[in-house]
Formats: sequence, C-alpha cells, structure tokens
Amino acid sequence: MLNEKLAQEIINLSLETGCDFAELYYEDTFNQMISVENGLVDNISTSIVSGVGLRLLKDLKCIYGYTNDVSKKGLEKLALNLRASFDDNRKKEKIYNFSKVFVNNFHKKCTSLLTINKSEIVNLLKKANQIVRDYSDKIVKCNTGFLISTTKTIIYNSNAKTFNNHREYGRFFISSVASDNGKIETRFDGPGSQGGWEYFTKQLNIDDLAKEHAKKLILMLNARECPSGKFPVIIGNGWGGVIFHEACGHQLEASSVSKGLSVFSGMLNKKIANDCVTAYDDGTIPNEWGSNLIDDEGKETHKNLLIENGILKGYLIDDFNGRRMNMPGNGACRRQSYKFTPTSRMSNTYIAPGKYTPEEIIKNTKLGLYAVSFNGGSVNPATGEFNFGCSEAYIVKNGKILEPVRGATLVGKATEILKHIDMVGNDLAFGQGNCGAASGSIPVDVGQPTIRVDEITVGGRGGSIDEYK
Repeated sequence: MLNEKLAQEIINLSLETGCDFAELYYEDTFNQMISVENGLVDNISTSIVSGVGLRLLKDLKCIYGYTNDVSKKGLEKLALNLRASFDDNRKKEKIYNFSKVFVNNFHKKCTSLLTINKSEIVNLLKKANQIVRDYSDKIVKCNTGFLISTTKTIIYNSNAKTFNNHREYGRFFISSVASDNGKIETRFDGPGSQGGWEYFTKQLNIDDLAKEHAKKLILMLNARECPSGKFPVIIGNGWGGVIFHEACGHQLEASSVSKGLSVFSGMLNKKIANDCVTAYDDGTIPNEWGSNLIDDEGKETHKNLLIENGILKGYLIDDFNGRRMNMPGNGACRRQSYKFTPTSRMSNTYIAPGKYTPEEIIKNTKLGLYAVSFNGGSVNPATGEFNFGCSEAYIVKNGKILEPVRGATLVGKATEILKHIDMVGNDLAFGQGNCGAASGSIPVDVGQPTIRVDEITVGGRGGSIDEYK
C-alpha cells in the first residue's frame, strides 16, 4: 500500500526539475471470472492488479510511467527516470501534507458480490445455460459467465490533494452459436451494473433474458439476407446507442478535439444535429455500469451536456487536454489501470428521450429497416466514417414490422447521421459494454431511446429494397 509520507517524498522529488504538476495514482484491483460452457463449469479464475502510475506535466508536455514495485526504492527510480525529461528550475514549492478531498457517494447501498458464494453463481449460470440449449438443437454452443471486478484507488497530486475511490462491477453474459445447413449465427448479451447482487436477482430476470437470447438467436439464423440501398433506418433503444457512442461520442473527447483531430473541433455552439437531438454524458447515475464518484484525476463526475436541440454545447475534457483548449476538466478523465495515462473518456453517454413512442416511429415509416441491436463495427476517428453490423434487424413496411433479416450493415459519417435523425422516441434505455481507446478498456454505458434516421446507407446481400415495394 502506498502511504502518504512516501507519496509526499515522490511528489517532491518529481517536482525538482521543472514540471508544473505531478500526480501519483495507486490502484489495487481484484478480478474474478466464472464461466459455464454447454452445462459444465469451464473456468473459475482470479487475478490481482496492483501498482502505481506517475504522471508529470509541464505546459503541453506529458510524461508518464508506472511500476508494480511500490517500495520507496522502486518509486524513487520511477520518479528519477521521468523527471529526466525536464531540465528547468523548480516551478512549484514543496508540499508537506495532503488535504483529503471527500466526495458525495450517490450510489445506492447494495450487497457486495464478493460476499456471494461461488456455488450460488455457478447454479445461476448453469440454469441460464440449460434454458438456452433447451430452446433448440440448432444451438451448438452456449457460454454463460459472471465477472466480478473491484478497484480501490488513491490519487496524490502536487496541489497537495488526495482522493480515494472504490468501485465494484458485476456482469452476467450469455454468448451462443447456432448452426443450420452451413449457416452460422452468433449472439451476445451482457448486462452489467454496480448495483450488487440485488441487480442480478431482483432487477434483472435472468431466466427471461436466457429465453429471449435463444429465441432471437434462432430467429436471426433463419432470417433471409438484408437488402441494400439508401433508406430510412429505425435504431432500437439501449444498445442501439453504440452508434452515437462510437461515431459521435469519441469525436467529442478532448483528446481528439484539442488537437484538431475531431470533425467537431471548433464547432462549439454550432449546429451539428437535427433539432430533435439532445445528448448527455452522465457519470452520476447511481449504480450504473459507466458511473464514477470521481474521475481518475480526482474530479467529481458530472452530467455533461453535449448537444442541445442540435447545437454542440460541450466536450468531454481532462485537465491536460484542457490546457490546449483553455478549458477546465469536467470529470471525464479515465483509464483502464495504473498502466495507462488517463485522458478524456465517456461514461454513460446517451441521446435524451423525445416525444414519440416506438410504435409511432414504426407506424410513420413506409419502407425501411428496424435495427434493434449491433454486433460490432469500426470508426475512423479523423473523419467520423463508420460501419456497424446489425445482430438483429427487421424490414418495416407500411408502418408494420414485416420480417427479420440478417447480415445488415449501416455505413455513414458522424456529421451526417446526426442531421438525419428525424424522430426520437420516449423509451430511453442503456446497454453495457467496454470501450477501448488510448487509455485502455473501460466500462461504459451506451444509450438512447428508439430513433429514426431518415436516410442512411445499408449494406446487405439480399438484393434491393425495391423488392419490398
């Protein structure tokens, strides 16, 4: 454990040759994974991650290093190596004590997952696994799993402040494969929360989730190929928000904006979306997967307004990139672990609810695609160009859902899709995932109500959409 006296010595040592800010980040993380494959326990594993990261800043220069040797000798070696990058006189006075910063704990009390017997978790996984496999003999593989991750962090900085934080995540997942006459279909569902055991036993109905998982898997296995062309696409709530997250959210992070590498650099207070689009990044939602009491610089997290009625209102800013932008950090600095330099990242990012019901959006669509969920994609951060594969999609004709289709891909640009959102539903929901970027893989929520994009390019091998007219 890194104590305050040693942290003080390392911070002062780091400041000797001219950096204007020094920060020590101590982490202690425990991970446990339990998985069941085709009814049998496949894996029970644990890991411990512990170490310290040291960040030194001077103007627009950032130097970072880390070590799992938290002895005085190990940390002195790290500090001496890093400070060699600077050759100026001391800019900050020595610190002699730290002021502990207390933050409001907005999470609701819950039962720690670490107190739950492994056999209880295994039984839950086996039952869900059996439900999926019993649904159809076309389901050839089913893996159910449960992840527990707890992290304790302490931050010390040269502003003579220290911050403590504790997070506990739980995630249940089902991953299955179905096969029929040479066709292969896969599906993944993975709800997660910081809501403890109560979330998985009271809020989430795992039996129903398993049944729905199997039903949708076989439905898409038997679906015909999706047609291609440019036409309206209804994007489902919850996990449908991954498009906004990937294509637009990353473009609003200061790590790109501050360097002019985002399509939204210099666009503050300018119109970038349809009037019906308002969007937030909110790290303060109690017990939500992507929430944090403080970010990895020690700042309290906020509900940050990104877009209001189509106007760009804000970015996600960490202190270092904020130097380039002449703007303060707003609680959006995150990292995977002490091995990564922290930077601006999303937390729970979503399009706010609108005035339409999902049924009204479908009813007002003459011919198009209803994309309910997605199974991955790619984005070019410099241009905002993206493509996403749909894991569940349906043809909509004359205001009604006609039939399922498989193999649909949505292709577009961030700057275009926001302007083409013409209907926003009132059924906001969230989906949990892990977002990978410069500071590693972190838990995030993507979210939105059902929305309609009045025109977007859809790729598929099922011929032209005209066949449905």
